[in-house]
Amino acid sequence: MAVTQDIKKNYTPTIGIECHIQLKTKTKLFAAVSNDARDAAPNTLISHICVGMPGALPYLNEAAVELAVRAAFAFNTTPQKFSKFDRKHYFYPDLPKGYQITQYEQPLIVGGHVDIEVEGKPKRIGITRVHLEEDAGKTSHPPGADYSLVDLNRAGTPLLEVVTEPDINSPAEAKSFAREIYLLIKYAGISDGDMYHGNLRFDVNISVTKEPGKRGMRSEVKNLNSFRSVEAAVAYEIERQIELLEKGQTVVQETRGWDEAKGKTIGQRGKEEAHDYRYMPEPDIPPLELDDEYVAKIQKELPELPGAIRKILNKLSITADVVEDILDNPAGLRLLLAAMEKGAFDEAAKHIAFWTLKVERALSDQEADIISNHLVKLARMREENILSSTAADEIFRLVLETLKDPEEIAKAKNLTQVSDEGEIEKIVEEVLAENQKAA
Repeated sequence: MAVTQDIKKNYTPTIGIECHIQLKTKTKLFAAVSNDARDAAPNTLISHICVGMPGALPYLNEAAVELAVRAAFAFNTTPQKFSKFDRKHYFYPDLPKGYQITQYEQPLIVGGHVDIEVEGKPKRIGITRVHLEEDAGKTSHPPGADYSLVDLNRAGTPLLEVVTEPDINSPAEAKSFAREIYLLIKYAGISDGDMYHGNLRFDVNISVTKEPGKRGMRSEVKNLNSFRSVEAAVAYEIERQIELLEKGQTVVQETRGWDEAKGKTIGQRGKEEAHDYRYMPEPDIPPLELDDEYVAKIQKELPELPGAIRKILNKLSITADVVEDILDNPAGLRLLLAAMEKGAFDEAAKHIAFWTLKVERALSDQEADIISNHLVKLARMREENILSSTAADEIFRLVLETLKDPEEIAKAKNLTQVSDEGEIEKIVEEVLAENQKAA
């Protein structure tokens, strides 16, 4: 049966999201092995700790703790001064120890929120908890083969798992939240957020109900790795559950996968609960205790985050979509903010904002300093009508390539135009005088 908009209006969707963020450390969470497995051959970035050899002792990576503390501030809260690690037991071929070291009873981060905006309406999404944990390996299933392959390069990489409150109520809100998490971790320097390589993954819990104040039976869609997939999977799952309920059937609590090609979710297994994992305290890693000085130092070093940057960009009278495009290009944004600090305001900054959308490479500190100075001059030339918009675009491209002064480029390329108002009036008068009949 088709689920019409009229039918949908009778149901309230409730959505919670779990985000798995791979931290940007050089080594793994408990082993001195490289954390970047993108170009590595299978099973080359491993040690006796990664493969769970008997007697192997894990050792906590301090850099991962520092990034997790940053995350607390990025998510509008403070880290817990005391947290501890636990063992989460389950069997899977890519988990050779038979358990995962994680945080359960006392995680590093409790509470916090992320602010989003959908169709011009702000909304606050609460965070229940954020905990540190190690990742498992990766199992692949070659098409047509009667075997599976296990790669343990990813085993032991440091993850932050962010668990939201069930505050999300639509596919658009789910997508907006996923994007905001991505921006926060990128700008805070917590993670590369490379979704193609699995550095950021989303598990989405969805339920629907007709009864106000209550929640329906939920299903979980795992391992979504794009904003579009999050939105599409939520939309599909809402319709699937409503259709079942409209037919008098029940929604089963289960874990489902997302088939991108077919645009649908597929049942995989029953959903586990906490007691299924037989949690126990991790005996090899002592509790994590943070002092005030350590936490204050990390907070002080936290860079500007997307919310604060939006407030700056909103002064330029550009649309919200353009602001988001600028945020998606940190290299260009860096030039824009530097130019604004050097005196580019109003229309000048607006010109620079659109130019910097075209920046396609990371710049060194020296390059950024030189180019931002040139952009202030280029914007002034455009404002004073010395350059046409086409000429200014061309000069911006050449400034990026050569680091040369825009005035020098304009003269060399003969790109300046007449800009003196008195001279323009004189030319107009001459033309009119010579064409009296037409005038």
